[in-house]
Amino acid sequence: MKNTSKGLKGYAVPLTPEGKSSIDPPPPWHYSSDCMAVEYWADPAAVAALLPPGTDADPEADGRCFFWFLDWQFTGENDELTDPARYQYREAFVLTDAIYKGMKVTYCPYIFVDNDAAFARGWIQGFPKRLGSIFQTRSFAAPSPAAAPLAPGSRFGASVASHGERIATARIQLEEPITDPTSVFNRPTTIRRYFPQLVAGKQHVPAVDELTLSITDNPAIVNVWAGPAELNIPEVAGEDIHLIAPRRVGRGYRLSMSYSVTDLRILKDYRA
Repeated sequence: MKNTSKGLKGYAVPLTPEGKSSIDPPPPWHYSSDCMAVEYWADPAAVAALLPPGTDADPEADGRCFFWFLDWQFTGENDELTDPARYQYREAFVLTDAIYKGMKVTYCPYIFVDNDAAFARGWIQGFPKRLGSIFQTRSFAAPSPAAAPLAPGSRFGASVASHGERIATARIQLEEPITDPTSVFNRPTTIRRYFPQLVAGKQHVPAVDELTLSITDNPAIVNVWAGPAELNIPEVAGEDIHLIAPRRVGRGYRLSMSYSVTDLRILKDYRA
């Protein structure tokens, strides 16, 4: 991408004469991850209160959410995967079941990430990313009590913290493989792309306010295992995610996932 008026280059800020300092390359963006996800049910009223205009709580879901933990590797078109210091990262987020114009979707009200490039890509898409510290148990090929193989009885843990406060802790124990991932993960994700203004007199009117639909190309979900799970979302200073803490916890899942991003669909422009 090029700023034709001054010859500055870059897909995202900072724009520079050579464009090398841009925090992110232009799409396509390619992602691969090992993941943990815990299905749970929160207070339906608290879930509904987080949804943006035009999106309604799914009455059949009864407050169902998924808490995800992900260990990502990213690349664009310039061998970015060989620069892991810039483009590997870890992430944690909540997805709540919802309805948009009759379509069953999920909505992302909270998300934490530990890398600035991923942070910027998220804001470009609409994910409300904040900096956090995220960890999860990894699997390794060499046999060991620490290897956490994908096998019955293996245990996995994950956590996310922000500003020194532990936001959530999860544990799962693998029980059985899931042959059809779409029987569990089958809703597209909506997000709110929101950027405020700082100009005096306009601070109550956002510069951008859109409901978007995340578009993933060539998605793949493999090696899905399920089993009993634990999830704790405590009340901590400066946060209100505990309002959608579990009333009931379902199964936990360990899986690997990949997809690419080349586009974004705008469902509704609230400024219009």
